Amino acid sequence: MTTQRELQTGDWPAPTLAEPPKGLAHLHIPGSKSLTNRYLLLAALADSPSRIRRPLLSRDSQLMIGALEQLGARFSYVEQADEVTPDIVVEPIDFSSPALRKPRRLAIDTGLAGTVMRFAPPVAALVPGEITFDGDPHARKRPMGPVIDALRHLGVTVDDDNRSAMPFTMHSTGQVLQPELHIDASASSQFVSAVLLAAARFERGVTLRHVGAAIPSMPHVQMTLEVMREVGIEVTTLEDTAWRVAPGAFPGFEVTVEPDLSNAGPFLAAAVVMGGTVAIADWPSTTTQGGDQWRQILPRFGARVTEDRHALRVTGPAGGAASGYPGIDIDLSEAGELAPTVAALCALADSPSVLRGIGHLRGHETDRLAALVSEINRLGGQASETADGLRIDSPVKHGALFRTYDDHRMATAAAVIGLHVPDVVVENVATTAKTLPGFTEMWQSMLDQFVQEETDHGAE
Repeated sequence: MTTQRELQTGDWPAPTLAEPPKGLAHLHIPGSKSLTNRYLLLAALADSPSRIRRPLLSRDSQLMIGALEQLGARFSYVEQADEVTPDIVVEPIDFSSPALRKPRRLAIDTGLAGTVMRFAPPVAALVPGEITFDGDPHARKRPMGPVIDALRHLGVTVDDDNRSAMPFTMHSTGQVLQPELHIDASASSQFVSAVLLAAARFERGVTLRHVGAAIPSMPHVQMTLEVMREVGIEVTTLEDTAWRVAPGAFPGFEVTVEPDLSNAGPFLAAAVVMGGTVAIADWPSTTTQGGDQWRQILPRFGARVTEDRHALRVTGPAGGAASGYPGIDIDLSEAGELAPTVAALCALADSPSVLRGIGHLRGHETDRLAALVSEINRLGGQASETADGLRIDSPVKHGALFRTYDDHRMATAAAVIGLHVPDVVVENVATTAKTLPGFTEMWQSMLDQFVQEETDHGAE
């Protein structure tokens, strides 16, 4: 294989399937990162132990566990004979403990996990001491201003050298007394979720109002509200972007985490590219995950989507990218995390595409809009940024190194393109462990099933 450079450690030649799929690929996707990290945080704030079944065990969830352990929670793992992933048992933070009430000096590593860098600081406001948050180099570029401003309005002193970014240090008394807060979450829905998730432990709860442009990825706010109500927190929607969380303890809980529907996306996209069939087991009948939008998105590329006994089955258009399928014009404002995979499909389409409503992706793990444009153009396509998204005018034409910028969704997008375009080399494919450990093994398993004669897997 020839590329722009010799293969380096961490490079992964993306497999290209030379023949049309014969068999059905049936896959089990690990638990949702968004749900796992919300349940972990709420379990740490409950007043009795909790048990989380089928959690995602990835870098992001381990970073959340590490942050909450520093703040006083305890976590243990219980192996289950019928499950690949062990249950997590959570001993919550004991806010009445004399040891906890003694001010401490802590340093919390957020890695590149948005849920950790945004969700953990309001919990840290309940623990007295000097608490510093920092993460990976690119984490220092991610917007944190609304969280820092919220902490200050809640009565917490924060030193950030006026950068509105990490690293920053909180000086917390361990009490949050301010009952009302306005916040601008137009850059990320996580800014709203961060305050809501911790608010039941504030002395007077909180009335939270969003001020500013539209909140992106609103299904993630709905997810937050649903899991809070599920565990017994009293939260009221006052208006479309205003909420009231009542103060008070809530009991521990047992919960089973849904599969991560966003992470299912690259595998479902493979069905479109190859003209094959992929079935994802245990697809929930109702969910707040933005990844459920795959059911509406993929038919626009000519795919057929059906559900059968809690599995979602996607069959791509005959011949897939080899025979051609159309580009699309789509608003992804409610599920921006799907954009890299959608862009990969568009980069193989035979007509132009426009992706709208995703300007906020400039502040994700990397500037995903700039990154996608650069890498699609590197492979001979023609892509450009718009004010709030991307335009892809012509498909990629050849393989090359596909840079990932330490972004897991860039890596999986490259794998999708590599199914059809030979000689795509994915830089640092290990970054997929952020939310999907074992991605390359799962990808190969899918391809192995494609080349086998179709059999009845019995679980669709």
